[in-house]
Amino acid sequence: MTTDPTAIRPAPVRIPQADLDDVRERLARTRFTDPIVDADEVYGTPVAGVRELVRYWLEDFDWSRDVEARLDAYPQLETVIDGQRIHFLHVTSGRPDAVGLVLTHGWPGSVLEYLDVIEPLTAAGYDLVIPSIPGFGFSGPTTERGWDVRRTAAAWVELMRRLGYERYGAVGNDGGSMISPEVGRLDPEHVVGVHVTQLFSFPSGDPAELADLTADEQAALEHLQWFWSSMGAFNVLQSQSPQTLAHALADSPAGLLGWNSQLMGDLDPAFVVANAATYWFTRTTGSSLRFYYEMAHPAVPAEPAGPTTVPTALASARGDFASIRRFAERDHADIRRWTVYEDGGHYQAHLAPQQLAADVVAFFDALTGEAPRA
Repeated sequence: MTTDPTAIRPAPVRIPQADLDDVRERLARTRFTDPIVDADEVYGTPVAGVRELVRYWLEDFDWSRDVEARLDAYPQLETVIDGQRIHFLHVTSGRPDAVGLVLTHGWPGSVLEYLDVIEPLTAAGYDLVIPSIPGFGFSGPTTERGWDVRRTAAAWVELMRRLGYERYGAVGNDGGSMISPEVGRLDPEHVVGVHVTQLFSFPSGDPAELADLTADEQAALEHLQWFWSSMGAFNVLQSQSPQTLAHALADSPAGLLGWNSQLMGDLDPAFVVANAATYWFTRTTGSSLRFYYEMAHPAVPAEPAGPTTVPTALASARGDFASIRRFAERDHADIRRWTVYEDGGHYQAHLAPQQLAADVVAFFDALTGEAPRA
């Protein structure tokens, strides 16, 4: 008897003890690179920072307690869509007519970044679907080409259809902030709104767009230019030669910590290590890096699609990627809400979960006619 690949099955995460023992042995034998005294951070991820993350993994981190136990608090499921296994959390609010929200992470994050917003969002009456992107963590690795933003968005549309949601919203951060608007573009009949923490809209190259920038817009553009010139190596390498890098990262957990932590700033080591460990144990270092190549080299050239039309909200944080509204309005025709918070950061769902959850609830309540909640 064959198993229906479209069926939805329980899929709790369980890492074999042999893999847990192996990574500890590798970490204990780490051969660290040499630092430049008093200037280490100029050259990339500091050696001292990686040493501390390795120490934390060896002495303080417990995969079973810190990851599996937290995931086990919620239903974990899997299905096959477009030939790819998709793992997701499905947490219902208990409300029979609940609007579903599909929450999408990016790189080098994972579904773990959304664990702290589950309770406030379900308490507000929303069902949550939190999938791992194909090739990332528990939905990987991918085994064929072409898993880019649009293909992932199409998979989410099918996932929400299989789960029976006639009305749902798309919420995203980082790569999820690119995937979520595409979900709305592909399924406007069912997507009530899109809520993201970044709107990646850039100057088109027309000098007229830059002629009358405000001081704040100019500062945002300068910050963006600084980021790409100072910290954009990951994007260049992963867009051009992801496999070259993957050989090293797939063999060294310390190397993986060094590479993935470059974009996690001063986040707590528990969060950084848990996310890196997710990639390590699922053997998705290479496939997650390939996502950038797929975006830069689409198998099917994208047709001009025009701006998105579903209601859109931005909840950004000071110090994160600074979205510029005039460019965002060119790409998204119905921006309903635009907020920049002083608190939080790139990983708002982890750093300021109550703040982000409140913004998500306010946006979707307004769209679905719910009374504001105190």
